[in-house]
Amino acid sequence: MSKGTDPARGYWGLMVETWDLLRGDTSRWGDRFFYLDVIKRYGQPALDVGCSTGRLVLDYMAQGIAVDGVDLSAAMLAVCRRKAEERGLSPVLYAQAIQDLALPRRYRTIVLSSSSFQLVTDPAVARQAAQRIFDTLEPGGAVILSLMLVWQPSEPLETDWEISQEQIRPEDGATIRRWSRAKTHPAEQTQDAEDRYEVLVNGEVIYAETHTQTPEIRWYTQEQAIDLFSSVGFVNVQALSGFSFEPAKPEDTLFCILAERPA
Repeated sequence: MSKGTDPARGYWGLMVETWDLLRGDTSRWGDRFFYLDVIKRYGQPALDVGCSTGRLVLDYMAQGIAVDGVDLSAAMLAVCRRKAEERGLSPVLYAQAIQDLALPRRYRTIVLSSSSFQLVTDPAVARQAAQRIFDTLEPGGAVILSLMLVWQPSEPLETDWEISQEQIRPEDGATIRRWSRAKTHPAEQTQDAEDRYEVLVNGEVIYAETHTQTPEIRWYTQEQAIDLFSSVGFVNVQALSGFSFEPAKPEDTLFCILAERPA
C-alpha cells in the first residue's frame, strides 16, 4: 500500500493508470461538443489546458482541428502520447502548470475543461494563471473554462469514505475501486480531498494507494470568476449556464466562463 502527494497534484500511480477506465465512455459528454462550438466561433489553433490523457485534444485532432495540449502531469501526458500513437496521431504536448504557461506560439481559443482551473487553489497564483492564459491568446481570441460549486451551505463540512467509482479492468478482470472523502473550508472556498484506489481480485484487495491533496480545489461564485478574468484584461467576460451559450442562472452549480482578449 502506498500513500503520498507529489508535485503534479497527486497524478501518479493508479490514479493515472485507471483514469480513463474509471471515467468510462466520455464520447457523449456535453462539454465535448460545446467546446468544439467555441473553437469554431473563435478559431484555430486551439490549446487544451489540463489535457490529461487526451480526451479532448485527441478527439479534436482526429476531426482535423489544429490543437495542442498542455498538462502539469508528465504521467498523464505519457498516457496521452501512447493513445495518440495507437490512433496514428502526433499531438504537440507540453508539461507545464497553468500559472507558468510559456509556449512558443499563441492560440485563438484556449479550453480548460473539467474544472481544471480550480486546481490552482492559491488566489494570487490563480490570478497569475489567468494572466498567463491572457498572454497565450492571440488578440481577439477567447478562453472557455468550466467551473463548479463543490459545496453548498446545506451540505456537511466533512464526508466519510464512500465508493465514488468502480469498474472492471478488461485486460485481467480485476475490479478497480475508488473511495473518496473530503473536508471543506467555506471561508477559504477550498476543499481537501483524499482518494483511495484499490485493485481487487476475487473480492480481495491486492493493492491500494491513497492520494491526498490539501487543498485539492478552490471554488468561485459567478461574480468572483468574472471579476478575476476581467482584472487581467479580458473583455466581454460572461458566465454561461452549463455547457451552453445561455447566461448562467443564479442557481447554477456548473457554469462556464467565456472571456475574450481585446482585438
